[in-house]
Amino acid sequence: MTTTPTLEQLREWIGRSETRTETLAPEPVHALAATFDLDGDAVASQPLPPLWHWLYFLPRAPQRELGADGHPALGGFLPPVPLPRRMWAGGELTFSRGLRVGETVTKTSTITDVQHKAGRTGELWFVTVDHVLSVAGETALTERHDIVYRAMPELGQAQPPRPRLAHAPQFGRALHADPVMLFRFSALTFNGHRIHYDMDYVRDVEGYPGLIVHGPLQAMLTLELLRQARPDAQVSRFGFRGLAPLFHQDTVTVGGMDDPAHDGRVILWTGDDAGGQAMQAWAETRR
Repeated sequence: MTTTPTLEQLREWIGRSETRTETLAPEPVHALAATFDLDGDAVASQPLPPLWHWLYFLPRAPQRELGADGHPALGGFLPPVPLPRRMWAGGELTFSRGLRVGETVTKTSTITDVQHKAGRTGELWFVTVDHVLSVAGETALTERHDIVYRAMPELGQAQPPRPRLAHAPQFGRALHADPVMLFRFSALTFNGHRIHYDMDYVRDVEGYPGLIVHGPLQAMLTLELLRQARPDAQVSRFGFRGLAPLFHQDTVTVGGMDDPAHDGRVILWTGDDAGGQAMQAWAETRR
């Protein structure tokens, strides 16, 4: 008989750490550039755009250790949170120097918090992981990664409406994150989570009306929009938080505007073409 772990037991994971070292290969950069319709040679010859480090240090769980949702089963590095629905809730990053293809990079990940909360939509667990990427002992970036866990919904339950966008974009774009793009991004990040490619699973088990557009993909699209709109601006800090899911059938809108309250800060977001918001984000830039 399996007993449900308590908050105190799961907080024993705080402080657990793991370290990996990799040499940044060019192939993932060229593949993501193709997915984003960019010139791979041009991207690979420069410091990597912010967030492209997510192409590296990928999970390596053996097939036998995957859960029913396609994620690695919990209880190793991550604590065995007693709720099945796992999502990337958001994060915050500070960029100190750019990373380049060919560099050898060390990543140290540490669990820094485990929390349990009762939200308006039910029970929630939060796990916070801090990452530090360094080159030859010099910190290149730091990242706080927020993971949220929740119960499975009742099938047939209506999807709550997305919050309304509060801003009109100064610059923006629209695209379709179709199943091919979602599959390619899952493959590039070695993300086995079935909500991104398995329509039967996402509909019949998790109760969503379509394949989910990855949170990291949305975050990367916001910074790619900023990179295209402000090519001379260098991102020094970036934060993002998921508000509602986007689905493969949605027209994805990506927008940005200067923050009137903070010089050098840009407000960014993703949403749909009906004025709903899926992700809110911000970036601090320097020239």
